[in-house]
Amino acid sequence: MSAARSDILLDRMMSLHPKIIDLTLDRVDRLLAALDHPERKMPPVIHAAGTNGKGSTLAMIRAGIEGAGQSAHVYTSPHLARFHERIRLAGSLIDEDYLSEMLDECLAANGPDDITYFEITTCAALLAFARVPADWTLLETGLGGRLDATNVVEAPALTILTPIDLDHQQFLGDTLTAIATEKAGILKRGVPCVVGPQPEEAMDVIEARAARLGAPLLAHGQHWHVWEERGRLIFQDETGLLDLPLPALAGGHQIMNAGAALAALRHLGFDEAACEAALANASWPARMQRLKAGPLADAAAEAGSDLWLDGGHNPAAAAAIVETLSRLPAKPTHLICGMLNTKDVGGFMRPLASVAESLTAVSIPGQTATLSAEETLVAARDAGLSATSAESVAAALDDILASHPGARVLICGSLYLAGEILKENG
Repeated sequence: MSAARSDILLDRMMSLHPKIIDLTLDRVDRLLAALDHPERKMPPVIHAAGTNGKGSTLAMIRAGIEGAGQSAHVYTSPHLARFHERIRLAGSLIDEDYLSEMLDECLAANGPDDITYFEITTCAALLAFARVPADWTLLETGLGGRLDATNVVEAPALTILTPIDLDHQQFLGDTLTAIATEKAGILKRGVPCVVGPQPEEAMDVIEARAARLGAPLLAHGQHWHVWEERGRLIFQDETGLLDLPLPALAGGHQIMNAGAALAALRHLGFDEAACEAALANASWPARMQRLKAGPLADAAAEAGSDLWLDGGHNPAAAAAIVETLSRLPAKPTHLICGMLNTKDVGGFMRPLASVAESLTAVSIPGQTATLSAEETLVAARDAGLSATSAESVAAALDDILASHPGARVLICGSLYLAGEILKENG
């Protein structure tokens, strides 16, 4: 089967990548100017940054907007199975022909100049958003915030900061203060910002920048509160109290993500029906997703087991996995894990030692930055896990199902691994 035209264009874009990644907006600003500034012509923008939860939060906001009969463009990253997942136009994933058209135009406008893959593909998304009608535009930062390629909108309608934690230290700094400084760079003068629960050091940074810019904060614990009570989600802000169903997205951590989404929707004037749709209709693959169909899921079902998939890859994500597992019916849990060598592997694995019977280490296919299965195995044992290795996820799953029928199996450690699983599982 021949490669799709968009795949060929995306490969060409990789060849323009600078030899060293230096976080700057100069390349993006240059290309957007050559494209006649599409970032100034998009529907009203909601811009989200944070370490964990921004994708889930935007998924719930999109579900609320659509539940109100309106439409939204959405830009997220990375993709799991196909690049097209990153760009949603007025409710539908961008189609092959239009994606190729946008990529072609950006390549022509950029010429031979250096630009990163994320920067030029972000420009392609913004170009599409400027040309297709919609009511809203939802943008998720890729890395950090201040110098992220999405941070080119001068006056968004709203910004959102989900919980900030240690991640991407090689680019953002090795302290919460440094990382929060980068994330809070999406705040704009006079533009309200919804703030999820934050460590004290991060909140100090956010409040200081908001004060300098005159950006009103809608902060968890101050301006809005959210909690679970008797199997319901209760949200309260200065407008009043909502009694809603729990989020469709699995995990107790989704309560806080839902709170941020509801705070955003309420601030933008959406009604209770939209808020209920936000919780009931949101979907976000590879975030504690139970796989119910496909060859891998079918093999698990035949052994009386259930198969789960999560792409979280930092200590906070591991804590969320542990909390989610604690809410599920008691059952022995076995992990299949592959990680990149840029992540805090020990920090991710240590919380999991308390809930997993075993971990089978694998490498991530097609990723040059993958840890080898042997390296992941050593890290798992260092974290207190009983660990072995396997040549592939399918082999690991076969071994677990043969030895532990009826168990729960969770594939975890990387969004890149999750993407491979979604492709393999159909």
